[in-house]
Amino acid sequence: MIRKLFRHMLVTQVLSAMTVMICMLIDSIMIGRFLAQDAMTAYGLASPVLMVFAAVGSMMTAGIQVICGRTVGSGDREGTNVCFSTSLIIAGTVSLVGLAVVFSLTGPIAQLLGADPGAGEVFKLTQEYLRGFIIGAPAFLLAQIMVPYMQLSGNQTRLIAAVGLMTFSDVLFDVLNVTVVKLDMLGMGLASSLSYYLALIVGGTVFLKKDCMFSFSFKRFKRKIAAQMFSYGVPTVINQAGLVLMVFIFNQILISVPNGKDAVAAYSVVSTVGNICYCFSAGIGAVALMLSSIFFTDEDRTSLFVLVKTMTRCSVITAVCVTAATAALSSPLAGLFIAGVSVRKDMAVLGLILFSLSLLPSTLNTALKNYFQGTNRIKITYMISLFQCFIFPTAFGFILSRFFAQNGVWLAFICGETCTLALAAATVWIRRKKISLSSETFAWLPDCFGASEDECREFTVRSSEDAIGASLKAGEFCRARGLSEREANLISLCIEETVVNIIEHGFTKDSKKHTVDVRLLFGDGKRLIRVRDDCVGFDPVDYMKLHEKDEDPFSHIGIRMVMKTVKDANYVNSLGLNNLTLVM
Repeated sequence: MIRKLFRHMLVTQVLSAMTVMICMLIDSIMIGRFLAQDAMTAYGLASPVLMVFAAVGSMMTAGIQVICGRTVGSGDREGTNVCFSTSLIIAGTVSLVGLAVVFSLTGPIAQLLGADPGAGEVFKLTQEYLRGFIIGAPAFLLAQIMVPYMQLSGNQTRLIAAVGLMTFSDVLFDVLNVTVVKLDMLGMGLASSLSYYLALIVGGTVFLKKDCMFSFSFKRFKRKIAAQMFSYGVPTVINQAGLVLMVFIFNQILISVPNGKDAVAAYSVVSTVGNICYCFSAGIGAVALMLSSIFFTDEDRTSLFVLVKTMTRCSVITAVCVTAATAALSSPLAGLFIAGVSVRKDMAVLGLILFSLSLLPSTLNTALKNYFQGTNRIKITYMISLFQCFIFPTAFGFILSRFFAQNGVWLAFICGETCTLALAAATVWIRRKKISLSSETFAWLPDCFGASEDECREFTVRSSEDAIGASLKAGEFCRARGLSEREANLISLCIEETVVNIIEHGFTKDSKKHTVDVRLLFGDGKRLIRVRDDCVGFDPVDYMKLHEKDEDPFSHIGIRMVMKTVKDANYVNSLGLNNLTLVM
């Protein structure tokens, strides 16, 4: 189930990560091809403002994934809604303040970004684009933080629709601007803003439904949660700050090599295409962060082992495919930005090929650091972020460029990522006192984490026969633990009734293959049964509340029996999965 869930979430996470980059790529191509040369300069000068909002959104998203992963994992609905309300209030406040500041200080901000008031058109165009973009700042920021909530609520299809609409509408509005409306850079900024609002409308309507798992209230705002949200987002800030510094240093190194201007232009191509490639590793990392937070809170050792194995396999397969595609398409990709045959284009083609070789270790590094963040290994998360995004690549770029000119910078990517991966592996092996490539080693869980083998039994059910078998094995486990025959039979019966009910009513709703994971846990004086399935959403707790006054004693007899047997029952639907916890 975890492997299936990971792949399902990965598609939407990659698309959502790619959307902002693709929109910026589309804007840069449309501006460069259809507007004046000064317009492209103005767009480049205004880009830092876009990146500031993107950085705030990325930081908040990472914090949401950790906090909600933990509240959902523990079944804390109120905690989940506190995070939801707090994040919306922060995003709304930041975007409105940003809108007010940019509108009232557009001129000084454009000048601060490098647009000279005495230079004519560039200063004017920079202001126009800033005004057009900032109108969409609230939607831009809210659309970013909407992604993890839509993932948690199982609305991946709606999320894909919102992402697709954003991309399509951005292209359409850009074309309309340059061919019909002709508002120059103001129109380009407005085109982006309108596409963000359309995506927010399509995606945001799911939160207005009565059955939505999230509930907003201004009273739920908590300063502590806001502080945690930004704290958990620090690794994301380190990543982006490191990348900005790395770009600056690489530009300084490249400008000093022979044909330096051509090398800098080639690097801009490598950097732009690289940002698209990084969306795949960012998607894997986002899924790893959310799932590791949930399973870590649930102290589910087995699921974390499976998660590490799954994210590693997905990282390798995805990175190999993206590497092959980037290398094979290096010439046409470079041609999108550099027309004709030139030294500049040759540099960009070789740069893309050499850069693509770094994608495998880069994807593994990103997956590991996000997993470690979700499992509360904060120090190694910071370490990987710093060495991956700044220390190693800039050091190799400085040294290798002395021998191989611009090719030394291209080689710095693969050298930096490989050394970061080696450092992360060495750190785990030293702390674990064991050299191994197993998922158990890299999961790096405390020895006392979760339930021991004699306290826990787990079953995967795919049929009624499996359900009966799991029920019998659960009874044997209970007797071995010293429970009476009556207690063992009750637990066995609860499992059988619950799982068979899911099979009869959930498996038949569609033609998909479904599974049910059952976990029987003894610990802290409690006996818990956790049942997780990937069928259509169904809350047996609320269902029984609605039917508790039914006069027919034989109606809903299976659920009635289970609910009267247990001390407490908690249901949460997250990530498209039904999660039912029964306290015996």
